[in-house]
Amino acid sequence: MPREGRFFESFDAAAGKVVEGARELAALMGDINQLQTRMHRIETLEKEADVITHGTLALLHKTFITPLDREDIHKLATRIDDILDVAQSCAATIYEFDIQKLTPEAKELADLCLQASELVKQGVALISDMKNSARIFEICKEIGRIEDDTDHIMRAAMARLFREEPEVRQVMKLRTVYERLEDMADRCYIVGTILEGIVLENA
Repeated sequence: MPREGRFFESFDAAAGKVVEGARELAALMGDINQLQTRMHRIETLEKEADVITHGTLALLHKTFITPLDREDIHKLATRIDDILDVAQSCAATIYEFDIQKLTPEAKELADLCLQASELVKQGVALISDMKNSARIFEICKEIGRIEDDTDHIMRAAMARLFREEPEVRQVMKLRTVYERLEDMADRCYIVGTILEGIVLENA
């Protein structure tokens, strides 16, 4: 594949920011006392990822010959960035809602989001060479399995919340956090489907 535009390097850099953000979010879910520090770190990473994404899209407009379909480059760049946007939104929700206590399910969901983010980074790192197609498909399948797991945990978490939490406002707050985490896993899955599509078109 021609490598004009350094697109693959940009994808990998953005995916690295996603993993860092997911790691910060998982740590936050394990210790809410670190909220301020973790939230600010995620915000910084989100801004850094935005710079990378904007640079990728600007480069796309300047590059005559691209290593992948132009639409695929645009989709992959923006959808990788979406993952970190949701992580930032989740941390901000905890702060804005003044949530004082999180649940084991929130930590479990965040850990799964971290796993999915790490797999996204692995898949993105391999996309420059279609000889890696079989491995990319395996990675995407694993991301899909994690996304399914988050759906199951989300349903169980919501059921327990409605059964055991007497405070309605706390139910609404935690429900929003769960939804943000589920959305983050969904965003990883979307990137996985884009990677699969790129492989099918180019392998």
